[in-house]
Amino acid sequence: MINLNIKKELHGSNGKMNLDINLSLENQEFVALSGISGSGKTTILRILAGLEEASGKIVVDNQIWLDEKISMPIQKRNIGFVFQDYALFPNLNIFDNLLYVKKDKELAKYLLNVTDLYELKNRHPDSLSGGQKQRVSLCRALMKKPKILLMDEPLSALDPNMRNKLQNEILTLHKEFKTTTIMISHDPSEIYKLASRVLVLSNGKITNDGTPKEILLKTQGSQKFSFEGELLDIIKVDVIYIAIVAIGQQIVEIVISNNEAKNLIVGQKVNVSTKAFTPIIKAI
Repeated sequence: MINLNIKKELHGSNGKMNLDINLSLENQEFVALSGISGSGKTTILRILAGLEEASGKIVVDNQIWLDEKISMPIQKRNIGFVFQDYALFPNLNIFDNLLYVKKDKELAKYLLNVTDLYELKNRHPDSLSGGQKQRVSLCRALMKKPKILLMDEPLSALDPNMRNKLQNEILTLHKEFKTTTIMISHDPSEIYKLASRVLVLSNGKITNDGTPKEILLKTQGSQKFSFEGELLDIIKVDVIYIAIVAIGQQIVEIVISNNEAKNLIVGQKVNVSTKAFTPIIKAI
């Protein structure tokens, strides 16, 4: 069990913001942190890891990591951290990057085999692709078999195929190592696939807490699907109107009525759903 009750004043693009978090996480949960940039997600990970100071209390399995008297050193917190920028040692090969954390050659070999990196073990980070570097970073974070694995948008810079491959590897290793995993992500499909719980942050506070289905699926009644997107254009083709909508990384075309074409504004956020097999588009 992880209990966090932390406060910290932050300075963002909109001025001062008070981070105020009080929550409990079960062991072996896979938690996704979501919310707009600047809402405090990365700061929570850094405070939990001991990379930033805060007031309040952190208790992990009845062990105090932070209170008014104690701030446990980073090296004593049983945490693995996967950064966006990989944070690998450029002068060490892949195998030695892992052994730097813990001198366990068998575990290093196992992790490299699981992530299809073993044949590259003697290469240096600057000769690897972004996806390969991210896998090395993940392996290194797991070398201590950490109690808690923290990941800050680990797959954001990768192409869709590589993202999908690494998502599967992350989920496999999360279950095998029985870690409590906390991951920052803005990708709804990634969150739905990996997480067992989603925390939505806004202005330093948790505004929503639930399962991926509860948080991400917004269908109502007989709707079969519902997505949020941005209206890019409205085109008239003969006697019909077509709305061009960006949903995630996909562009879709939706036939709309004359009345909808008059009321919708290019650039606004819209909700695309279906009812009785008929697409419906509404401004948010």
